[in-house]
Amino acid sequence: MKQSSKCAIGGIVAALSLVMLISVAIIPFLTYALPAAAGALIVLIVIEIDKKWAFGVYAAVAILSMLLVADKEVAVMYTAFFGYYPIVKAVFEKHMPAVLAYIVKSVCFLAAISVSYFLMIKLIGLEINELEDYGLAAVPMLLGIGLAAFLIYDFVLTKVVIIYNNKWKKYFHRYFR
Repeated sequence: MKQSSKCAIGGIVAALSLVMLISVAIIPFLTYALPAAAGALIVLIVIEIDKKWAFGVYAAVAILSMLLVADKEVAVMYTAFFGYYPIVKAVFEKHMPAVLAYIVKSVCFLAAISVSYFLMIKLIGLEINELEDYGLAAVPMLLGIGLAAFLIYDFVLTKVVIIYNNKWKKYFHRYFR
């Protein structure tokens, strides 16, 4: 693939990701879905170009999201996990057995989410209503729900990769060479 095509694809993916993150201001009930979808776009870069380019696109979107996205929780979620997860997923699944990869990916998710929410509570002053209602007992409950959602996200991301490779890749190569 030519360098100009790589730059074009990277720019398109970065712009689409940033638009998704910014649009949470208009569609606030998608606070968790849009950062996940923006991160899923990185899969295209991982498959078609390579992990270095994918990391560059992730870094550009992460920096711009911290500057431009009004909802900082969304920017932090993208930066702390969803943006780089497709890159990490590809590495883990390539170099580890499936069960070990799921365990490591789950630990990575729980660590990233725990640290990012701790920092958002301490630095930004984010309030989590469940903590006020249920106290610290809400933490394992929220982490469990988050882990279940993450496992579904990982499963769907895997299916998207399979569908892309089987059906959409040929169309993609018509436009970008």
